[in-house]
Amino acid sequence: IYLCSNTFFVRSIDLAMDGDASCSCSMVLCGKSSVETEIATRLKKEKVLELEDDTKVSVFLESEAEAEALLVKDDNSFDFSLFMDSISTDRFGRFLIWSPRLSSTHDVVSHNFCELPIGTVCVTETQFKGRGRSKNVWESPKGCLMFSFTLEMEDGTVVLLVQYVVSIAVTEAVKSVCDKKGLPYIDVKIKWPNDIYLNGLKIGGILCISTYRSNKFNVSIGIGLNVDNDQPTICLNAVLRDLSPTSDLFKREEILGAFFHKFEAFFDLLMKRGFKSLEQLYYRTWLHS
Repeated sequence: IYLCSNTFFVRSIDLAMDGDASCSCSMVLCGKSSVETEIATRLKKEKVLELEDDTKVSVFLESEAEAEALLVKDDNSFDFSLFMDSISTDRFGRFLIWSPRLSSTHDVVSHNFCELPIGTVCVTETQFKGRGRSKNVWESPKGCLMFSFTLEMEDGTVVLLVQYVVSIAVTEAVKSVCDKKGLPYIDVKIKWPNDIYLNGLKIGGILCISTYRSNKFNVSIGIGLNVDNDQPTICLNAVLRDLSPTSDLFKREEILGAFFHKFEAFFDLLMKRGFKSLEQLYYRTWLHS
């Protein structure tokens, strides 16, 4: 089942240099609690994380990555501590895979789906092979929030509705961060079926791909959201600066944490009470009549 639109990701993973036949990728594992930290340690020890091609994967724990200088400490780099502090979920986002550069976060979680705990999220700083519904390919720049995560379901009819729940969670996460930080209201909207719009321009997209195995649907969900990159269209922080030049800016880690908080709540509603419980919120957020 392919539920996709023009998004900001795909394929995998980090190429060494143009013209260099060797390929390599660095992944850093981080967990919210000791449970996830133990999983990270086991995955590194067993060397089970891999990619579809012959890319060499080097796995580091967060402490090791700091020693190897993979984690650059500046205002633009992903802040593990800020993200983990923002997570208040029971399942989603608690286990993090981060890489400085990938061709795709989506392929990381889909190819290693059975090795990862459900709810695992993969985040990267840049992506160089994006994929959309029309097979367009492009590079996603720094400042864009690019991530994919895993979900397991049994009812195939409900799988089709997940993209709508993800869309609502993205828009509500942005509004939640605005409320929490006292920022001006940013009216992000949903363009059916799974694009995110602001001021008439696309700032994000969603890709949901599922495979059926052992009577369950393994769902890999990818999201790209322009947070602090002015190109190729606009971004949240550019609009925020126009509204309030002195306001604190959006941080990717805070939006990601808010997204998982919203998604977990909305997903539970979907499973317990059906999409009717979310329908009015969806209609209030979409661009269509």
